[in-house]
Amino acid sequence: MATRDVILDAAAKVLRTHGLANATTREIARAAGFSEATLYKHFRDKVDLMVAVLHERGPQFIPILQTLPARAGEGDLRETLTELATVAIGFYRDGFPMFASIFSDPAILGAHRDQLRAQNLGPHRANDALADYLRAERDLGRVRPDADLVAVAALLLGACFQHAFITNFADRRADAEAARGFVAELRL
Repeated sequence: MATRDVILDAAAKVLRTHGLANATTREIARAAGFSEATLYKHFRDKVDLMVAVLHERGPQFIPILQTLPARAGEGDLRETLTELATVAIGFYRDGFPMFASIFSDPAILGAHRDQLRAQNLGPHRANDALADYLRAERDLGRVRPDADLVAVAALLLGACFQHAFITNFADRRADAEAARGFVAELRL
């Protein structure tokens, strides 16, 4: 396995266990079996490493969003949305330790926001991608012509986020069941 991949795997484990604010590059390097110098050969800083972990080691939320345009008109619309919602729930739940750390430190939040902007990424992009997919489905006649697609995207992803958040505090229904329920309630 490539050094970068070993570092990413170790960082994902450390960041999910301790959160970004409490995880040190020394601890991540030690978990990977490398020196901190090796870590910095592959990543500019801890925030750069964290963004890579989110993109490359988290549930495949970004890739599924990227495939949505090509899926318009393909398969069952509600099954596609349920798949997306299930992945979103996992992404949000796995990311909470890192997200909380990011928001607890204005400097880290600013750096993270700057990196996301530079890559034309950010949490709003998920809503945009889903609304664009729903727009394509509407154009194909598979979604009601009067549906507020921006609201539908926000409601679905917001429900996924809230479900993931609450499962950190109390047992709730399974992710796939929750995702199916959220999609079933959408007026499409």
